Amino acid sequence: MSLHNLTRFPRLEFIGAPTPLEYLPRFSDYLGREIYIKRDDTTPMAMGGNKLRKLEFLAADALREGADVLVTAGAIQSNHVRQTAAVAAKLGLKCVALLENPIGTQAENYLTNGNRLMLDLFDVEIEMCDALHSPDQQLEEVAERLEAQGFRPYVIPVGGSNALGALGYVESALEIAQQCEGAVNVSSVVVASGSAGTHAGLAVGLEQLMPDVDLIGVTVSRSIAQQLPKVEALQQAVAQSLSVSANNPITLWDDYFAPGYGKPNEEGLEAIKLLARLEGILLDPVYTGKAMAGLIDGVAQKRFKDEGPIIFIHTGGAPALFAYHPHV
Repeated sequence: MSLHNLTRFPRLEFIGAPTPLEYLPRFSDYLGREIYIKRDDTTPMAMGGNKLRKLEFLAADALREGADVLVTAGAIQSNHVRQTAAVAAKLGLKCVALLENPIGTQAENYLTNGNRLMLDLFDVEIEMCDALHSPDQQLEEVAERLEAQGFRPYVIPVGGSNALGALGYVESALEIAQQCEGAVNVSSVVVASGSAGTHAGLAVGLEQLMPDVDLIGVTVSRSIAQQLPKVEALQQAVAQSLSVSANNPITLWDDYFAPGYGKPNEEGLEAIKLLARLEGILLDPVYTGKAMAGLIDGVAQKRFKDEGPIIFIHTGGAPALFAYHPHV
C-alpha cells in the first residue's frame, strides 16, 4: 500500500535524503540473530541524525510562512537543537534556542563540547532556562518577544515532534519497506522513543506498508505510563493528516532508561562499546546506546515475537560522546 497523501506536504529533500540499510555481520554473529541497522546517523547535515527528516517538513513550512527565525528548545546537548541550527544556517535564517541542563551537571565537557560546541559554530542565539517545564508555552513566549522585535519566528517543538515533523518517519518507513522488499523478511524494528515523533511516524508508516512487523520503542526518558499517551496522540494525529487508519497498538519497553534522561547507564555504555568494537559504528549515551541495550537484552530474554531479522533505527547522536567524556 502506498502513502500517496505524503506528497501533499511541502518538504526540503536535500536536508534528510535516503539513508542506507546495512546488515551487521559481526554483531549478528555475536547475538546469534540477523541484525540490520537503518543509518539515519548519516543524514547529510551537521553530523547527521533523525531530526533532519522531521526538519524536511518543518523547515519547508517555515519558509512557506515567510519565517526568518527558527525557535526551538532542548537540553544543552540536544541533537535536535544542533540539527535545527544547522538547517537555519543553511537557509539563511536566525536560530534561537531555549536550553536547559536536565542533569544538573557543571562538567565542562557537557557545558561546552559536543552538540553545544556546534551551536556556537552555527551562530545560535542561546537562552538558558532553569527547566523546560512547559516547553510549548515557553517557546511561544520567546516567539512573542521576537515578534515584538520585528522578527517572523517559526516555532519548532522539542524534538521536532508534532504531526508535521513526524511525517519524516512515515517517509523513513517507505524507505525501509523498499529496501527490504524481496531481500529481508523483517520481524521487528527497534527505535529509541523520546519526544515520540520518530516512533509515531514509524508506527503509522509501518502499519500501512509492513503490517506484520513489530515496532518496539525503547524509552529514553519516561515510564510506559508516561510515554504511551504521547506516542499514541502523535500516531493518531499523523494518521489523520494522511487520511489513513492507525490501529496497531504501540509497544514500549521502559527497562533501560534509568537513572533518567541524559544520564548514561552501564548497559547503554556497554552497548556503545560493543557496536564500536564489532562494527565500527558509533552510538550515543542518551538515545541509541540505551535503545541498543534494549535490543541486546530483548534477544537474550527472548522478548521478540520470533527469531526473524531485526532492524535497529540509528537516530544519530554520536557528537554527545565528546560531551559525556570521560564517562563514556
